[in-house]
Amino acid sequence: MDLGISGRKAIVCASSKGLGRACAEALAEAGCEVTVNGRSREELATAANEIRERTGVVVHEVVGDLNDPATRAALIAVCPEADILVNNNGGPPFKAFGAITREDILAGVEANMLTPIALVQAVLPGMAKRKFGRIVNITSGSVRAPIAGLDVTSGARAGLTAFLASAARTYAADNVTINSIQPGSFDTDRQRSGLTRAAAQRGVAHDVARAEAQARIPARRFGDPAEFGALCAFLASAKAGFITGQNILIDGGAFPGAF
Repeated sequence: MDLGISGRKAIVCASSKGLGRACAEALAEAGCEVTVNGRSREELATAANEIRERTGVVVHEVVGDLNDPATRAALIAVCPEADILVNNNGGPPFKAFGAITREDILAGVEANMLTPIALVQAVLPGMAKRKFGRIVNITSGSVRAPIAGLDVTSGARAGLTAFLASAARTYAADNVTINSIQPGSFDTDRQRSGLTRAAAQRGVAHDVARAEAQARIPARRFGDPAEFGALCAFLASAKAGFITGQNILIDGGAFPGAF
C-alpha cells in the first residue's frame, strides 16, 4: 500500500533501538525524511546509517535526553516543519508500590507526560497551518490494564492520553490527527532485560521465564517490533486522516476485554 507520505518529514523520539527504531524504519520505508534521536551517540549513528543504507532516505541525528529542553529544541531546529511526530521515551523500571517515592513520580510524569506534551505543542501550530499532521504517541498496554510495578509509567502515560484527547478533536478539521499506540510484550531489549531480572529473582533459567511469558499471550509469542512500526506508519499516513483520538492496543490478544 502506498501510504501517501513519501517526502514528508518525521521526528521519531527515542529511536536508536526498540519500538522507536521500528517506527523510524517503517516511516523511512514509506519515503519519509526522518529525524532520529537517542542518548547514545554510537547506537544512534548505527541505527541512522542502517536506515539510510536500507531505504536511501535522508536521516538526521539528534543525540540527547528528551527530558532536556535543549534536546527537544534541537529536534525542532533540525526538523522545523515536521509533518509527523512519534513520541516515545523510556519508562521507569519496575518498582513495588510501597517503594515509589515522590521523586519517582515526578520523574515519570516529566518523561512520559510533560516531555511529549511539550513536543506536541511545538509542532501542532505548523501542522495545522500546513493542513497535514500526524502525531503518534507510544504509550503502553498498562494504560488500559495497569500492571503492578509499573504504576508510575501507567499513571503518567494515562495522563498524557487524557491531556491530548481534546486537542485531537480540536485539530481534526486541520487534517491533524493525534493517536496513541499501546504496546503489549514485544521482543525488545527492554523486554529481554525484564525477563532476565524476573528469571533471576525466581531462580529459573531465562528461557523458562520467556516461554512462560509467551504462553500467557494468546498469540503465543512476543510481538515483532516491525509489526509495531507498520502500525505506526499507517497511523502516520495520508490514509489515516479519519482516525484521531484513539488508543490502539497491539498485544497479541493479551488484554481480555471485548472493547
